[in-house]
Amino acid sequence: MIILVVNAGSSSLKYQLIDMKDESVLAKGNCDRIGIDGHISHKTSDGRKFEADINFSTHTEAFMELVKALTTGDAKVIDSMDEISAVGHRIVQGADVFDKSVLVTDEVIDKIDELRELAPVHNHAHALALRACKSVIPASVPQVVVFDTAFHQTMPPKAFMFGLPYEDYEKYHVRKYGFHGTSHRFVSKALAEAMGKDVKDLKIVSCHLGNGSSITAVDGGKSVDTSMGFTPLDGVVMGTRTGSVDPSAVTFVADKHGFTPSEMSEYMNKKSGFLGVSGVGSDNRDVQAAALEGNERAILVSDMLTYEIQKYIGSYAAAMNGIDAILFTGGIGENSWEVREAACENMDYFGIKIDKALNKSIRGKLQKISTPDSKIEVWIVPTNEELLIARDTLELISK
Repeated sequence: MIILVVNAGSSSLKYQLIDMKDESVLAKGNCDRIGIDGHISHKTSDGRKFEADINFSTHTEAFMELVKALTTGDAKVIDSMDEISAVGHRIVQGADVFDKSVLVTDEVIDKIDELRELAPVHNHAHALALRACKSVIPASVPQVVVFDTAFHQTMPPKAFMFGLPYEDYEKYHVRKYGFHGTSHRFVSKALAEAMGKDVKDLKIVSCHLGNGSSITAVDGGKSVDTSMGFTPLDGVVMGTRTGSVDPSAVTFVADKHGFTPSEMSEYMNKKSGFLGVSGVGSDNRDVQAAALEGNERAILVSDMLTYEIQKYIGSYAAAMNGIDAILFTGGIGENSWEVREAACENMDYFGIKIDKALNKSIRGKLQKISTPDSKIEVWIVPTNEELLIARDTLELISK
């Protein structure tokens, strides 16, 4: 059974074709710069490549080029789209409407589009991609949507409510939603399997660290709290995002700069974080390199990140009444030994001890990095959101 996994952005359409017989990736690629000038990059599992500048003005046109890449030319992997059993889509925001993955219908697409105000960059693009897919893929091929926010729908009200008037929650759905749920769900289950335990018996702090980062308390396989909030701006300091900021600081800075609300949002989402504090860039690798050279602002933002991670670990120990394991995933979590080591230092109260030499030698591989006498196990767990989407899709169409 072959499943196509699609991840649509406002101007991009990333994809993977997965053979569920052995969960191998047959091909993957990206239709980029949709509505601008257009570029497609496509690569097969055996190393064949196709890349071209193609002007696609809409997601439908991009999807047609995706189909061509998969079914024609020297880098094709299937003869026709009839060989695909289903399509799985990643959706960023399902709000409190969707608490699980569902089959795609016109009503589901409309509802996803209606939620665009809560994720203006993503949800409308998702709806466009879903409609594009329906117009290109045979009607007999089922489609499934998997929501980033669904995993966090198990948070209790005391965790997801803000201290704003209750009417804002009732009328405008203002609450914590959390993100990266697909990743947190995948890695928490993968960790339980690696530990030889049932995820229902574990209290896990899942640290998804990348250009966007979120930390989640997973108690018995369910999210009970998470660092991102109403939008992915909240939580720890990130590549270009502020993380948590006193709201009065936001209005103060907006007034000083003369920013409109949308300009202030742009400032906090795209010009802050690692980039704004360090002045070096938004990529953690560049920040770490500058820190090693003695750049004080790079050292500062690195310290801010690891300090905030430690605070979340401590608060989630309180929320779950204990921790069995901490995991690191995402681009930074899987590859930056510096961040992992610093986040686990001076945590003697919790009994956290890592093997520094082992931690330093591991990149992007499933591995326990805590010492045998550590009271809390510490792991690196590579994430694979596309595979989880494919698994959800397979489960739903099998039913």
